[in-house]
Amino acid sequence: MSSSTLGRHLVACLLNVSEAHRKDLVETVAKAALYNIEGVKQERTTVLNIFNDHDYNRSVITIVSSIDSIREAVLSACEKAFGLIDMRTHTGVHPCMGAVDLIPIYPLGEEVGVEDCAQEARAVAQGLTDRVQGTSAFLFGWADSPLQRGLAHRRKEMGWFKKMPDLQAIKADMGPQPQRRYGLTGVGASPYVMNCNVTIDTRDITLGRSIAKAIRESTSGGLPGVQVLALPHEGALEIACNVESVKGDPPNHLAGEPWPSFSIDGQLYCHVPASLITSRVAELAGRQGVGIKDTALVGFTPRECRGLAEFALSQGLAEFWKEHRRIHM
Repeated sequence: MSSSTLGRHLVACLLNVSEAHRKDLVETVAKAALYNIEGVKQERTTVLNIFNDHDYNRSVITIVSSIDSIREAVLSACEKAFGLIDMRTHTGVHPCMGAVDLIPIYPLGEEVGVEDCAQEARAVAQGLTDRVQGTSAFLFGWADSPLQRGLAHRRKEMGWFKKMPDLQAIKADMGPQPQRRYGLTGVGASPYVMNCNVTIDTRDITLGRSIAKAIRESTSGGLPGVQVLALPHEGALEIACNVESVKGDPPNHLAGEPWPSFSIDGQLYCHVPASLITSRVAELAGRQGVGIKDTALVGFTPRECRGLAEFALSQGLAEFWKEHRRIHM
């Protein structure tokens, strides 16, 4: 299969695991997506990026594969993570409920729809509970059929935003009552979600929360598709944003600069650019005399993700995260 043909069948999984202090452990989880127990390489699969956040004690592993290979890659990585991460000893400032906290699957290629990803997500959730006894999962997005409840909605239902979630009060969609050892894993599918984190130079959590509320999609005048938390981070505050893709063209009043866009099943999607999130946060913080320190993207835009994956697969670079800093495209 040529890289251009392969590109039309690609999907991405931004696997969130509750560990960042032990980077070698996280790399072991990433490698499990790429190689079986005999060391044979998984076909048509690459790990583009590993993002570790020490304060959050959370890592995001960007796995890209063809639609027919993604299930086994993700399940293999999750099996390894569940064997190595114990939620009974986990600490970190970022909310989480599971050793594998989140498994979102996104379409990248023209031949893959969101419903295709939803089918794979449901199969992954079932596979987890079958292969790792004691694990539990909830479904979100297109995988949550027929309601298609969004991730933020489902997390709120499950108590994910609470400091001490009550696992005994949770009814998982798949698997048994959640256990403290493994916790609870969210599995779902949607159009691509980008992660954009803006650090502001203050420890004032009240200010951080007011900024988060102002840019949140649900607030009048907020940014479309933006779900956001304010969290302590490296002696400052991080405005941590999940940037969901939205259908159609950007709103006229926000279309002053190009929005990253892509197509799924012939439908145009776009998402708020990181520069707009940064400028909005800078404006709101600046009103209180607070500056911003930096902006970090966790992973890539959808186009970057597909382009890098096509390149990595054409070059046979399964462990692309080790190479991408020296490659300029």
